[in-house]
Amino acid sequence: MPSQLALILTLAFMAFLFVREVRGHPEVSSAVWIPTIWLTIIGSRFVSQWLDIFGFQMGTVNLEDGSPVDAAFFGLLILSGLYILFQRRVRLAEILRNNRWMTFFLAYCFLAILWSDFPFVAFKRWLKVLGHPIMVLLLLTESDPEEAVIQLLKRCSYVWIPISILWIKYFPQLGRGFSLEDGSAENNGIGTNKNMLGLVVFISAAFFFWYFLRVWGKEKTRERRNELVLIGVFGCMIAWLFHMAHSATSMVSFLIATALMLLLSFPRANPRRIGTYLLTAVLIAIVAEGVFGIYSSVLHLLGKNPTLTDRTYLWHNVLQMKINPILGAGYESFWLGDHIKPENWARVGFSFVPNEAHNCYLETYLNLGLAGLALLIGWFIETFQKARRDLVDGVYWGRFRLGYLIAVLFYNWTEAPFKAVDPVYFVYFLIAMDYPKAQLSPAIERASEPMAGLSFAAPKVWNSLANGKE
Repeated sequence: MPSQLALILTLAFMAFLFVREVRGHPEVSSAVWIPTIWLTIIGSRFVSQWLDIFGFQMGTVNLEDGSPVDAAFFGLLILSGLYILFQRRVRLAEILRNNRWMTFFLAYCFLAILWSDFPFVAFKRWLKVLGHPIMVLLLLTESDPEEAVIQLLKRCSYVWIPISILWIKYFPQLGRGFSLEDGSAENNGIGTNKNMLGLVVFISAAFFFWYFLRVWGKEKTRERRNELVLIGVFGCMIAWLFHMAHSATSMVSFLIATALMLLLSFPRANPRRIGTYLLTAVLIAIVAEGVFGIYSSVLHLLGKNPTLTDRTYLWHNVLQMKINPILGAGYESFWLGDHIKPENWARVGFSFVPNEAHNCYLETYLNLGLAGLALLIGWFIETFQKARRDLVDGVYWGRFRLGYLIAVLFYNWTEAPFKAVDPVYFVYFLIAMDYPKAQLSPAIERASEPMAGLSFAAPKVWNSLANGKE
């Protein structure tokens, strides 16, 4: 098939899907487009990179300052989200009360700016991370939060998956590249490297599997049949992309998430004992490793060597570098300054300069010390408790919450997504945050009330978004 024809058919397919979703779910407001754009961009390429594809050169981008175009774009989305939340009368006290460990962690990250050698850069990165909870709150303050989340993940997948296939098959100059580590060829799809492709496919795959379980349990109707066809089509596309991405971490994370969601689908599975189930699984894995040495066998099966593609060498070397073990190097500051000098890494046999530890727990320790790592673990525990509560209460979203949480705990072992604008980090905020349902309807209803000193100056488009009108 000619590449131009493939492009036209792909765009037509995407347009059909978007029109179908918007018309079929009028209860979801236009405000959902803001987090949709946010997640779509951070899961693919930044605005400056998209403009570069279309021939608009945005100048040199450096590690510390980034691109002013991207900064302006993310800043606009954050301000737009804040405006809508203000219109909806979202209560800060409710956010803090229902998300204590998230609050503690983000507050500590802010304090860690004080001992950073690059405080201005650290502060800008911290502000950008605040975009995640702001975008999530736009979803949680919808009249139907679960449907809003479904629309978010559907719409992002409608961009990530078809364009990745299109670029890999018909536009290899965009969808394929070479590894910076060893120079080997890899498929990037809509992302900038194979790991980025793998993680967005993992997010889409986990979502569609959860959505399949949700739709399968519904009464047999034409709408149910159409949704199952949609899931089947995307299931095939996702399977092909998993094969092309060759991202073992993303694949195993997906399998962990699906295994848990399937376990929770069994009638005899007691949600109150989910902690016992998980602890038993961990103990079985430990015994199996001690008796049979399954770890090396699993690595061989996944095509990985014992060093996890030299990650263990990297971990060893960064642990030799001097930082404050309690406080760390400062928020998002370790991979700046002397730690990224090529000569320092050449001495220990690295042909490239790494920009992350490829381990979220180690990355947190390097930047925030043991104090930050303890707060992150506390946040994980709080999220687990929320997922368990949903399962006990019969909330279907609890299955995705728990499956994604456990998968992310594994994913974090070989990647470091909990920083800046990473899609895995965003979806973690999505499963970790709560806003009381009882507060939602009155808040949205009051959004249509005039706002003294502000409503007369607000553009009509923002009032439309805040009021939930298309």
